[in-house]
This record gives sequence, structure tokens and C-alpha cells, in this order.
Amino acid sequence: MAEKLKIKLSIADRVYPLTINPDQEEGLRKAAKKIDAMIKQFEQSYAVRDKQDVLAMCALQFAAQVEQKVIDKDDDMDTVANRLSALSDLLQDHMS
Repeated sequence: MAEKLKIKLSIADRVYPLTINPDQEEGLRKAAKKIDAMIKQFEQSYAVRDKQDVLAMCALQFAAQVEQKVIDKDDDMDTVANRLSALSDLLQDHMS
């Protein structure tokens, strides 16, 4: 088991100390950067006074992206299953 790594991430002008596995560091740092970029975008686009509102909108945005990927993946799986079924039918017809 790898040694734990202690890092500090800054999100919305607050520092969060974390103890993580080394293979998580890159993903966490990229996520923190994306959150900060999204915060700036929301603050520039909307008259938001409370950081909590901005963070809630960021959380909603990220959750919606994850959910959309799940939906897209399910749609892709349905398409693949239909195509495989059609190929199977063609093979069955050809073999008969």
C-alpha cells in the first residue's frame, strides 16, 4: 500500500488540508482548478453575493455533467445492444 500524501487545496479562497493516496493528487488538483474557474464564471455572469450560492451552482453543474454522462453511456449501450442483435439476426439468417 502506498504512503498517504498530505496536500492543501484552495477552493473558493479557503484552504482544505487533505490526506490522500498519491494517485488521487492530479485529479483532485484539476477538480479544484475547475471549481475555482467555474466560481469565477458564475460570479462574472450573475450578481451573486453569497459564496454558498456559487458553490451550490458549481455542485449542481458538476452533478448534472456526471448524470448526463451516465445517460449518454446508457444510450450508447442500448445502441450497441441493438446493433449486436441485428448482426446476430443477420448471421442467423445467413447460416440458415
